[in-house]
Amino acid sequence: MEAIVFEEFGGPEVLRLQETAEPHPGPGQVRLRVAAAGVNALDYKIRRGWAEKMFPTPLPAVPGVEVAGTVDEIGDGVTGIAVGDEVVGWSVTGSYAPYALAESVAPKPDALAWETAVALPVAGETSARVLNLLGVGNGETLLINGGAGAVGSLAVQLAAARGATVVATASEANHDYLRVLGATPVTYGEGLVERVREVAPQGVDAVFDVAGKGALPDAIELRGGTTDRIVTIADPAAAELGVTFSGGAMAEDAVAILAEQARLAADGTLRVEVAMVLPLEQAARAQTLSEEGHVRGKLVLKV
Repeated sequence: MEAIVFEEFGGPEVLRLQETAEPHPGPGQVRLRVAAAGVNALDYKIRRGWAEKMFPTPLPAVPGVEVAGTVDEIGDGVTGIAVGDEVVGWSVTGSYAPYALAESVAPKPDALAWETAVALPVAGETSARVLNLLGVGNGETLLINGGAGAVGSLAVQLAAARGATVVATASEANHDYLRVLGATPVTYGEGLVERVREVAPQGVDAVFDVAGKGALPDAIELRGGTTDRIVTIADPAAAELGVTFSGGAMAEDAVAILAEQARLAADGTLRVEVAMVLPLEQAARAQTLSEEGHVRGKLVLKV
């Protein structure tokens, strides 16, 4: 099969469409005929070699964690899934390919487009996991740093559904979008503390840092000098500041979370923004856009 492969760590130029062996499922795995692959920040961090400590990557490798497609082979011990089922989940072999193996998948509702479905696994699980870690509840005020991206936009909606008041940072071009999602928008950058206090004079009960970019000191100040109930998924300075960094292991109920979010997205309750759909051979361009960090919503590769 022709898949996107990188044989060395580096910039987007190391991504090449080339012939590689088709995978076949082992015990507990299914093989998918891939319809769409999600593009995540983790993809370029792995490609550059920045994530080796957490995600050791033997080379050559096929990138991509999120996958949506049709089951066409089933490994031993798999139950509840049949050949021909349309599913979405997490790939264990790389999703930038015509075929990928997966161990954790949820049904894709018929009404949900492939491109929308594949935008859910990472962003949806991450949002739910962090909101649970923060213990965000009804009547509380949550600040989300980076509310317009794939993770942030889902976190805004999920927190609002819990009854929280959500304040979210974004560029001014995305403020109307955040209002539609249910958040009060503020511009990120210098002066953030004052802008947040202006729209949330009652204070901030918790902070979800999606974007990183040095916002943790402001988050600590907004929390009254404490690091309690602040979680980042993006800022490497977390440890030295005493802030919780959440990444790596998925929640135990990740598949159930995905199945429920897919159902909500299919009936229109949960809005999933797809920024751009590109063909597989433009994977390098997709990762470049991801790394630049100004995309509203999800980048998807159509396979």
